[in-house]
Amino acid sequence: MTTPAPTSRRPTWAGRNYTLLTAAAIVTNLGSHGALIAAAFAVLDAGGDGGDVGLVAAARTLPLVLFLLIGGAVADRLPRHHVMVAANALNCISQAAFAALVLAGEPRLWQMMLLTGLGGVGQAFFGPAAEGMLMSSVSGEQASRAFALYRMAMQGAGLGGAALGGLMVAVLGPGWVLAVDAAAFAVAGALRSFLDVSHIPERAPGGGLLADLRDGWREVTGRPWLWSIVAQFSVVVAVVGAAESVFGPLVARDELGGAGPWGLALGAFGAGTVGGAFLMMRWKPKRLLFAGTLCVFPLAAPSAALAVPLPVAGLAAVMFVSGVAIEVFGVSWMTAMHQEIPEEKLSRVAAYDWFGSVAMVPLATALAGPAESAFGRTPSLWGCAALVVLVTAAVLFVPDVRNLTRRTKEVAAGPERVTDDTAAAAASAPSAPSAPSADAEGAVGRLG
Repeated sequence: MTTPAPTSRRPTWAGRNYTLLTAAAIVTNLGSHGALIAAAFAVLDAGGDGGDVGLVAAARTLPLVLFLLIGGAVADRLPRHHVMVAANALNCISQAAFAALVLAGEPRLWQMMLLTGLGGVGQAFFGPAAEGMLMSSVSGEQASRAFALYRMAMQGAGLGGAALGGLMVAVLGPGWVLAVDAAAFAVAGALRSFLDVSHIPERAPGGGLLADLRDGWREVTGRPWLWSIVAQFSVVVAVVGAAESVFGPLVARDELGGAGPWGLALGAFGAGTVGGAFLMMRWKPKRLLFAGTLCVFPLAAPSAALAVPLPVAGLAAVMFVSGVAIEVFGVSWMTAMHQEIPEEKLSRVAAYDWFGSVAMVPLATALAGPAESAFGRTPSLWGCAALVVLVTAAVLFVPDVRNLTRRTKEVAAGPERVTDDTAAAAASAPSAPSAPSADAEGAVGRLG
């Protein structure tokens, strides 16, 4: 008698790469969200003020903006997992040096800015490579479920990391939290070094880095649904970021009772992102971008709630709903990119997407203070809400945004990304290559 092979409880789309990358994403998000809190307190403990905290934050954002497009081109030219591991190594070294400075006592502002900037460089190369890695490997009708599960794990780890990091800063100090983040990057890089990229076709020799960037630009501008939503989110991310990073703490201090209520509201947003990802594991809207774009409208609600301002309970409810909404958009967007963009151009296109999302954030946050002085805080917040509504409504006039539909029974954009039915047929052929396994990391460079 033969003993039947044990059946795996893991879904068929959750292959070896998917498992490795999801585990790595959980580790890095646990560390990084705590490190964001630790970095701010490290600056304050060294005698800095709120302006110095902003300078350190800007030192991370500026290299991210400058190197994103180059990072996307490099990730489409070299093996993506090598780019990811190298970026993790740079983040590990920079955070370890930051931790050592803080633990040694009295780090200087320029040193903290330099090391944080190196972290931004690492993220610029890591993000496009990771997003391309995910999309090139997930296949078939379950792709959106894989994206949703990955995002749910990532958002949950971020929530836990922020809570744990805040506690560790209070008990142990910011230096040890930064050291833990450095160790997390080391562990994540080790996990990613075991990725299997044999299913990804070898890159053909190209015409150089600039030619790759031009090719990626043509890919973006040739798809109205793509460039219009990237343009939309360059405004949405900027004004929402300004409202939540500048006006939110001020409203909380003056109207809601301090940092505690604002932390509760941000926690509700994080819980909403987890709930939205859970929802998208079960819901598969046929018109991907139409459903996703409709869910961008609720992102105007937090600015409006701060303008009123709503009581803490109402603000938390609004933040929760906006968290759910952004995840519906995020999963829909990733599914559309996976379906429509050729595999060999995924990282370049993802880099332009990320660039559009972050490029205007420093400008918007810098203008938030002058806008408050010129127009008042409440009118400025209503203006943020109005901008979100206006640019989102404008995108709905693009026919491709309204009409792009989910494909379920045909081959997706790249030859190695096939539907479940096609993969099963290929597997039964004597000489068929193995079906690609799923992997992940670096969800849409967007809110949440």
